[in-house]
Amino acid sequence: MSRPTGEPSQPNREISRRDFVRLSALAVGGAAVGGCGNGSAGTPQEPPIPPEPTATVSAVRGTDLYAMTRDALDAIGGIQEVVHEGETVFIKPNMVTLPWASSGNVFANGECTKPEICIATAEECLKAGAAEVIIGDGSQMPAFDWELATTLDGSTNLVAEAERLSSEYAGNCRVASLEVDSPDWDEVPSGTYLGTIATSSLVTRADRVITVPVAKTHCWAQLTLGLKNFVGVTSLARYAGGTNDRGVVFDHSSTRSIAEIYLDVVDGVRPDLAIVDFSIGVEGDGPTTGHGGRTVNMRNRLGSWLVLASTDVVAADATAAWIMSHDPARITQLGMAYSMGLGECRTNYIEVVGERLDSLRVAWARAVLRNRLGSCPFSAQYYAAGHRQGRHGLAV
Repeated sequence: MSRPTGEPSQPNREISRRDFVRLSALAVGGAAVGGCGNGSAGTPQEPPIPPEPTATVSAVRGTDLYAMTRDALDAIGGIQEVVHEGETVFIKPNMVTLPWASSGNVFANGECTKPEICIATAEECLKAGAAEVIIGDGSQMPAFDWELATTLDGSTNLVAEAERLSSEYAGNCRVASLEVDSPDWDEVPSGTYLGTIATSSLVTRADRVITVPVAKTHCWAQLTLGLKNFVGVTSLARYAGGTNDRGVVFDHSSTRSIAEIYLDVVDGVRPDLAIVDFSIGVEGDGPTTGHGGRTVNMRNRLGSWLVLASTDVVAADATAAWIMSHDPARITQLGMAYSMGLGECRTNYIEVVGERLDSLRVAWARAVLRNRLGSCPFSAQYYAAGHRQGRHGLAV
């Protein structure tokens, strides 16, 4: 999905990085054969294994997240295949509970992406010649203290490391709380009742976007990985209705309805790279431990930590789902993303390099889904107002 290596960078674009919507991708995705299914009962019959895979995912085991991240990137050709000289890069971790990190270690309990992976990724981008690297998230509060994003050993944090990287390399590295640090909010076209989705210009106008989720189950979305991660780049002020919950406006009545929203953001942004943090995550009724989720340390389940990397975010998510003992064919967002042309979800078309896939699968408790619309009064008002029906076919 990334731009060919020889293509010139465009660091000073003022409108968007992908013109937000790619209708041709929808047409191609809709015509593809052998999809992942839509999360409904019954497993679709997979086509025969093809002569050549359509996506590659690297898998690296170990206990040093810095080295594992670099090795995972090298296994798919190196960051230079994605990031080019002079480009702006946006790195999107999942920092859902970082605003409350002063009262508990949200990294050790598996709720947030480990800073070590973000630091290693940012450094690799700067080594490749990136002019600027922004590590940012919208989380659930307008502003939060990035110094609380500490490494697992407590030796450093993302603010200190951004300063260090900026001093050691020609490019600049910084952190951003999207609600207060975004210069603008760009309107990503959406086929839902929303019509458009306000998305941080730090993301839409970056030359490269990297999603870095931590592996977790989710009581409204089944799984929260690289695709679901993009909820956090949308406007909290517009969609949370004065709360810290975008579910006030975003329709969470089904796994499909919420996926329709964040997949439209993914379709507009077109991320270039996914890196999945499989060190310490959450199983059961995630995405947090405060709502019934339970911490999973992969060193206890697998004997080591694990990092995945791919230039195909859907393939990375499908591989992660399989490792988490979930059938990718039954994960709603994966089949939808595949049909939109966002990537490959058919596991027998995905090549896993670095480790044998069958040696990575671990027990991982599913979430008990509790989707709701009635508790989202703003989204109900969107329906009542008769907003247009888009390509997703929402009944309004």
